Amino acid sequence: MKRTVTAETAIAAVQSGHRIYLHSIAASPQVLIQELVRQAPRLRDVEIVHLHTEGPAPYADPVHAASFRVNCLFIGGNMRRAVQEGRADYTPVFLSEIPALFRSNQLDIDVALIQVSPPDEHGFCSLGVTVEAAHAALHSAEIVIAQVNPNMPRTHGDALVHHSKITYMVEVDDALPESPRAELGDIERSIGRHVASLVDDRATLQMGIGAIPDAVLSELKGHRDLGVHTEMFSDGLIDLIERGIITGQYKSKHPNKVVATFVMGTKRVYDYVHDNPMIAMLDVAYVNNPTVIARNPKVTAINSAIEVDITGQVCADSIGTAPYSGVGGQVDFIRGASLSEGGKPIIALPSRTSKGISRISSILKPGAGVVTTRAHAHWIVTEYGIAYLHGKTIRERAEAMIMIAHPEDRERLGKEARDHWKISVRI
Repeated sequence: MKRTVTAETAIAAVQSGHRIYLHSIAASPQVLIQELVRQAPRLRDVEIVHLHTEGPAPYADPVHAASFRVNCLFIGGNMRRAVQEGRADYTPVFLSEIPALFRSNQLDIDVALIQVSPPDEHGFCSLGVTVEAAHAALHSAEIVIAQVNPNMPRTHGDALVHHSKITYMVEVDDALPESPRAELGDIERSIGRHVASLVDDRATLQMGIGAIPDAVLSELKGHRDLGVHTEMFSDGLIDLIERGIITGQYKSKHPNKVVATFVMGTKRVYDYVHDNPMIAMLDVAYVNNPTVIARNPKVTAINSAIEVDITGQVCADSIGTAPYSGVGGQVDFIRGASLSEGGKPIIALPSRTSKGISRISSILKPGAGVVTTRAHAHWIVTEYGIAYLHGKTIRERAEAMIMIAHPEDRERLGKEARDHWKISVRI
């Protein structure tokens, strides 16, 4: 069988009733996706499973409803409307547990559509910027179709896959999608300073992408010997590595290496991870395993939220009943950090939305998804300060949370605390 073929020939292997896994984030294989949609008229009841993907998602258009149904394990902006309108599904699941869904055949994968680097002299391709659950999906699938792209960085660890595992290879030469660094305003910088004050020297960091993580990283230039064991990272981390602030030498697991499961950013970060032995791209079932995370010292996990109530319940996957993102790896790292010696699980968020609505609430919106429970919550940070909740009563939590809410919202929150929780708080 000829392995290198056209996209048309490769996608012809997809049949009605198949379940397809799509490689996620910046590795989303757009050429294969476009061909899959072109062949939609011959297909019926194909389930497409993926996490957040960059780029268009034409398979979710209403016109293709008879051909495709999407199951989002994490909702990106390109799928949000389809999920909220009921045209696509959302599965709440810890990111660390997704590979087991594939390996156990609870979600048996018929076809994996992935994007890889060209094979090296030993026949190994690389999953490059996105390993997460792709490693499990491709080893569980009956058919593996790979978009082979010389612009995909060659990363090490679990990213490597021998070409013999790939059923069909489709050659492309496309730039990877980029995510520019966020603009930092006064609110983000203030949050960054507060969070950075909680980070100890020799801590092991986990952070995401966006303005708040970038603001935190920009405030760590006076720290020493930090390590990284994170679900993902972006451009901001490179500055600290190049300054010698991130060394990883005090990590217990994978010392002297930056451990991640996917990367998203600009070409700078893609070039940086290419063939870089300092970067270990590993399966998310391992990276996000709380017992693995906890083996590193002083794990400082920095995550965000949509809304937090005054008792410490963290909503991170929906706005009321409207699904917005996903469970992801927040609880994996919140729990791992809390079990780490000297660890600090942190939720950081602005006190208000861009429309002036308080993100600190007395009670969560009806239907809001509680991703991190009040028992898991330790540090909550806004631009107005730090609230430490672990081991505190509901009354003590309410007082601490109200003090980091926007000043104009505090009186109302105090009244609602009395109304809803029957407690009197000092403001």
